[in-house]
Amino acid sequence: MLTEILKAHQPFQPVVLFDPTQDHLYPMDLTAANTALTHDILDDEQRFSDYVTNLLATHHAVFGIGGYGEHRTIYSRSAHFDTGDEPRRFHLGIDIWGPAGTPVYAPMDGRIHSFQFNDNYGDYGATIILKHVLDGVPFHTLYGHLSVADLEGLEVDAPVAAGQIIAHFGPLKENGHWPPHLHFQLIIDMEGKAGDYPGVCRYSERARYLANCPDPNLVLALIA
Repeated sequence: MLTEILKAHQPFQPVVLFDPTQDHLYPMDLTAANTALTHDILDDEQRFSDYVTNLLATHHAVFGIGGYGEHRTIYSRSAHFDTGDEPRRFHLGIDIWGPAGTPVYAPMDGRIHSFQFNDNYGDYGATIILKHVLDGVPFHTLYGHLSVADLEGLEVDAPVAAGQIIAHFGPLKENGHWPPHLHFQLIIDMEGKAGDYPGVCRYSERARYLANCPDPNLVLALIA
């Protein structure tokens, strides 16, 4: 139902600003197929960040885009994803890779559902979750890897307007120690969680999570 509602309400306000007539978006591959992304790079957060920066510069891209439904081996860099019998490797959002400080905008009207500094290595870092209602159907948008300063002064249930700046890409030390980027995710049911929701699940649980986390490109419209 939500998928059809989102299609009916397209287009939404952009979450990041760029000129589609001249700015290039580079499709990022963070699966095992990307053999250029070695363990030596992944194990050094600055080298990983430099890798992304240089990749975008080489391809003259303003942002790197991708990740929804992607099975990523890169999460082996953090014990945060290795709890339980099966590690979490299946990505549920779309990542937008770009410079720290890049503004993030609300794609539609909503309210602040929750926010939190998820300060674990490999985690979201500063996180904001908005609640929206379209055609009577509630759902949420999650914004991860933000600047900690963006959490200051926030209040649960405060209104947010479409096109309003809500955050910025956070630097390495504030965003879970990842190259600067935004993790954007759609979530229907928060399952009682606040300030956090899995952006990566176990492969064996992908069907359940994909049903609760529709394709973010329905809002972003960044991938043709």
